Amino acid sequence: MEKIRFFDTTLRDGEQSPGCSMSADEKLSLAKQLERLGVDTIEAGFAASSPGDFESVREISQKIHGSRVVSLCRASKNDIDSAINALSEANNWGIHTFISTSELHMKHKLQMEPKDVKSMAVTAVERAKKATESVEFSPEDATRSDPKFLVEILSETVRAGATILNIPDTVGYTTPEEMFELILRLRNEVYNADKVTFSVHCHNDLGLAVANSLAAIKAGARQIECTINGIGERAGNASLEELVMALKTRQEYYGFESDIDTEQLFPSSKLLSQITGVDVQPNKAVVGANAFAHEAGIHQHGVLKNALTYEIMTPQSVGIKSSNLVMGKHSGRFALGERIKDMGFDLNDIDLNNIFVEFKKLADLKKQVFDEDIEALVTHGVGKQKDKYILEDLIVTSGTAAIPTATIVMKIDGKIFKKASFGDGPVDAALNTIKKITGIQCKLTSYVVKAITGGTDAQGEVSVGVEKDGMRITGRGAHTDIVVASALAFLNALNRIVIRSKGLSPATPVKKSALGGV
Repeated sequence: MEKIRFFDTTLRDGEQSPGCSMSADEKLSLAKQLERLGVDTIEAGFAASSPGDFESVREISQKIHGSRVVSLCRASKNDIDSAINALSEANNWGIHTFISTSELHMKHKLQMEPKDVKSMAVTAVERAKKATESVEFSPEDATRSDPKFLVEILSETVRAGATILNIPDTVGYTTPEEMFELILRLRNEVYNADKVTFSVHCHNDLGLAVANSLAAIKAGARQIECTINGIGERAGNASLEELVMALKTRQEYYGFESDIDTEQLFPSSKLLSQITGVDVQPNKAVVGANAFAHEAGIHQHGVLKNALTYEIMTPQSVGIKSSNLVMGKHSGRFALGERIKDMGFDLNDIDLNNIFVEFKKLADLKKQVFDEDIEALVTHGVGKQKDKYILEDLIVTSGTAAIPTATIVMKIDGKIFKKASFGDGPVDAALNTIKKITGIQCKLTSYVVKAITGGTDAQGEVSVGVEKDGMRITGRGAHTDIVVASALAFLNALNRIVIRSKGLSPATPVKKSALGGV
C-alpha cells in the first residue's frame, strides 16, 4: 500500500501562533516526541530568523535520526546559507525555500515582476541543491496564484533540482474541489511531475485545512504539511492527528498508510499543550477531552453494548488509556516510572525522582490518584528544579469580613525571600505578593480554572495569560488547593518570561511576522 509522508511544521509555523513560542530545550523535547510519533520530516524552524532559531535548528538536526530535519528559507542567498550552516552536520536534512507567486503578493509584498520572482526561485533552488539532494520549493499563496504562472515557476524549479513541490493554501482560501483540480492540473502540466513529490500546506481560516489536504491526496499529493493540535498562524494549520486518523479509519476509501505511530498522537498533543500552555478545546477531534466521552443515555447504552455503535476508533488507538485509576500512596518509584512511560512521557532519573516526591505528597491528600493527576504532576513538575522562581510556602487568610492577605516564601536563584501583600481575594493577594517579591510588573490577560478529575479532592489546574513588554506567555499550575495552583501557574509564566528573555538576548532577531512563510 502506498504511503503518505507527514511533514510536521509545529516547531516553525506552529510556533508562530500567538503565545506558542518555545525555548530551545522545549523545541528539542517536542522534536524527540515527533520522532517517536514517526513523522517523516520535521521543519525545525527558520534558521535565518535569529541566533536562537539557528542554534535550535542545528541542535535538533544533530540529535534527531529517524526523521528528516529541514529549515524554512526565503528565496535568498543569506537565508539558504544560514540554513545550510545550521544543518550541514546533520544525518538527514533538507532545505525548504519559498517565494510568493500570487499577483497580490508579488505586487504589494515583494514589489517584483513575475519574471524576477521566477529567477529568484530558480537561483535559490540551485544554491540549495549544491548542498543537499532534498530541496523543497513552495510558491507562497499558491491557491490565489495564476495556475499558468504556477506551472511555469514549478517547472523551472524542478529543472533547477527541486525534489518536492509544496502547494500552500497560505491564507486558507481554497475549497476541497478547487484544491483537487489544482493539484491534478499541476501534476499533468508541470515538467517531470512524475519524478517529484507533490505536497500541500493548508491553513484553516475557513475550517477546511484537513478537508483540503485530503482532497489533495485524492488528486495525487503524497506529502502533507501539518501541525500537532492544528496550531499555526491565525486559525492554524491542518491538524496532524485528524489527518492521520482520517487516513487510518477510512483506509479502505483512501487506500494509503503512513509511518505514524497513532498511539503517540495523544501524548504528542499533551506534550505540546504542556510546553505552550495552550490546551485544545474539549470538542477537538481525536485528542479533545470529549472525543471519546458519551453523555446522552442512548449513546451510553449503545457504547456499553458495542463501542463501534458510537466510536469509529478506540481511545487506545490514539494513545488514550481506558483505565483511569493508576496508583496510590503505597506505590513505588519503579511502578510510577513504568506508568509514566505508558502515558508517553520520557523522563530522566532526576525528573522522575522529583515527580515521585510530588506524587507521594498528592497520594496523601487524595483518596485516589488518576492518570490525569499523574499527567499533571509530570507536565507541571518536569524541569521545575531549574526554574529561577520556586514557590516554597504560601499562607492566605480570607473571608467575608477579612482583608485577603497572602504570605509567600519563595526561592529565587537559590536564595529565600518572604513577603506579604493584600488583594481583592486570596488569588489576587497571592499574585500581588509574587509581583512584590520578584519585582516583575506584568499584566494578567486571562485566568482559567478547571478540575483535572472529579470529586471534591480533585486537583485544580489553573492557566494564566501574562503580558510583559509585548511578550505574551501562558503559565500553568496544578494543586489540590486552587490558590496554590494559581501561584504555581503565575510563577510558571514568569519563569517562561525569563527563558524567552534570555533566548532573545544575543541579538535582536527579525520579527517572525515579517519573515512570512507558507
